[in-house]
Amino acid sequence: MSTPSIGVLALQGDTREHLAALREAGVDCLPVRRRGELEAVDGLVIPGGESTTISHLLCELDLLEPLRALLADGLPAYGACAGMILLASEILDAGVDGRQALPLCGIDMTVRRNAFGRQVDSFEGDVAFAGLDGPVRAVFIRAPWVERAGDGVRVLARAAGHIVAVRQGSVLATAFHPEMTGDRRVHQLFVDIVTGRA
Repeated sequence: MSTPSIGVLALQGDTREHLAALREAGVDCLPVRRRGELEAVDGLVIPGGESTTISHLLCELDLLEPLRALLADGLPAYGACAGMILLASEILDAGVDGRQALPLCGIDMTVRRNAFGRQVDSFEGDVAFAGLDGPVRAVFIRAPWVERAGDGVRVLARAAGHIVAVRQGSVLATAFHPEMTGDRRVHQLFVDIVTGRA
């Protein structure tokens, strides 16, 4: 494969940080806000942010069903924090202010929103990450965790006894924010998934 084009869903959240991390990993990347942009990329990053807001905007911009269809057809995707929540097949505590976080069904898993607590409960720590040499510095901000991982889901990392990173096929998700550190190994892993090397 030639240099892939990886999109970062740019509706809400830390889009710029993911774009910078992907550039450092050596790929072409672009913000995705429209259906044509979504359909043109080889892989998609769904950043952290607020999962109910991102779901609302996906609906408003008529991107929800096209994205679900692309994931079902095998589009590689990586979700961080809110992105992990949205990639789930089931979301616990999904609603806030009358809005719901809507599952994209990219990974057969049940995810609990804000499982580690509120903003004031945010923390950092080193986690062992399967397939990577040495621990990953993980930044958890109102982070989810995985309560159930389906049969085809590989658990990649745990924190405080809870699942915080998973992969199923070409879809990767972390409860933490690797884009907020200088460590680009998680982004490189996703690039390798997109290019077929991982």
